[in-house]
Order: sequence, then C-alpha cells, then structure tokens
Amino acid sequence: METRYANHPEEIKRFNTDELRKQFLVETIFEPGQVKLTYTHNDRMIFGGVTPTDKELTITLNKELGVEYFLERRELGIINIGGEGMVILDGEEYNMVRQDGLYVGKGTKEVLFTSKDPNNPAKFYINSAPAHHKYPTVKIDINEIKPFETGEPGTLNERKIYQYVHPNVCESCQLQMGLTMLSPGSVWNTMPCHTHERRMEVYLYFDMEPETRVFHFMGQPDETRHLVMKNEQCAISPSWSIHTGTATSNYTFIWGMCGENITYTDMDVVAMEDLR
Repeated sequence: METRYANHPEEIKRFNTDELRKQFLVETIFEPGQVKLTYTHNDRMIFGGVTPTDKELTITLNKELGVEYFLERRELGIINIGGEGMVILDGEEYNMVRQDGLYVGKGTKEVLFTSKDPNNPAKFYINSAPAHHKYPTVKIDINEIKPFETGEPGTLNERKIYQYVHPNVCESCQLQMGLTMLSPGSVWNTMPCHTHERRMEVYLYFDMEPETRVFHFMGQPDETRHLVMKNEQCAISPSWSIHTGTATSNYTFIWGMCGENITYTDMDVVAMEDLR
C-alpha cells in the first residue's frame, strides 16, 4: 500500500507537471492478480483496485493501520467495473457482476475477492474510510438505483449520477461513493466547479478508449492546475481543491468522498469569474 501525504495549497503553486502527478495522480489501479492500494492522509481515505485472476485475494496489512485486520476500525465501499466475481465476507458470499456495488460495515474480519473467469477478471474498485460504528452490509444493484439526471447537451455535461454508498441507499459513517455516466457528446463532469471544504474526494476515470484523455482540473479556484489522465486512473482531490474535468470523449467515473458529513450537496460552488 502506497502512502500519499497531504499538501498545503501554497505548496503546489510551485509544482511542475511531474511533481503534481506524483502527489495527486495514481496511474495504476488494476493489475492482474494483485491488490493495489493508496493511503492518502487527506481524511485518511484508502482507495485502489483488487484484480483476482486464478486465486482469491485479500487485503493484508503490515503496520500501516495499527490494527489486527483491515476493517477493524474502517468501513468499505466496493464497485466492480470488470468481469463477474465474488466478494466473501466472513464466509458469506456476494456475487458481483459488472457495476454491482457493496457496502461493508466496520468489524468485518475476512474480506476475500475472486473472479469467475481468470481471463476476464473482476476489477473491484474500493474506497475505505475510518468508521466509528458498525452499519449493516448492503449489496447494491445499479439496476435498482434511480439515477439523478442532470446537465444538457448544449453545455456538454448531460450525465446520470448513480448513488451507491449514500443515505438514499444505505447507512454509513462518513463514506460516500457513486458512479457518474456521461452521455455521448458530453465531456464535462461538472461545471461550474466547486470545492468540498469539509470533505476530500477521489475520482476514478474509466470506460475510456486507449486514445481518450481526461483533463482533470484541481487547485484553488484562483490557482488552477490540471492532470492529463487516461483510462482507469485516479485523481486525489483535497478538500481545498476544485475538482472538475473534461475529456476528448465521453466517459464514466466513480467518485468517493469522506470527511465531516455525508451531505451530498454540501459544497461551495465557484463562480466562473473567480476561476484563474
């Protein structure tokens, strides 16, 4: 598990492209047969990919969290963006087809991941946040979620927002997680942009062609920066940073948040004239 430390906004004003990418971009999320995780000190979110092939995988720890097992003091959100697989929680099996989600409560001791077909492995994308209370595990089917439809073709941001780990779907301590699909011809994931002063956020961009690129904008509103990203890469967005993106084609992204509250609309919108 890689560790990323928090940065002061004044610090990144001096970053060059390589320094910015090293701190805020995670380039490899899914690697066959491996668990690839990143621990960010921004609200202590852990995120990454689990890609089982011919054997089951689990999350093992050394001393990173100071606990005996991964979810001793954490909760977990999972969305599968690959082939069919299974998540086994303390012996209970949950079949996971593409776009299935799972909320796993604090105190679950054994979490195992498997794929049905090693040649078409599941790609389990996970977000985990510290938790103070155990809430029930909930299986989440995208077909049972009524999406929030927003945006329009004229502003190139027509999209459907599917809320997975959200008060409308299941209880959680501080983790929120969902999936947004942009319609063909739309490329902006949100604009005007905003900040979450009380929460950090992580974006996973996927369902992109090899040549497609996302331009993910970050930084303070009057000191914007950008990351050029390709398929299945993540951007870390600190609470003080804007987060919005555009691309060379439509795409899908998973957003995950944790922090002071679980109010999805708790954001500070940035006026267009304030962007620099």
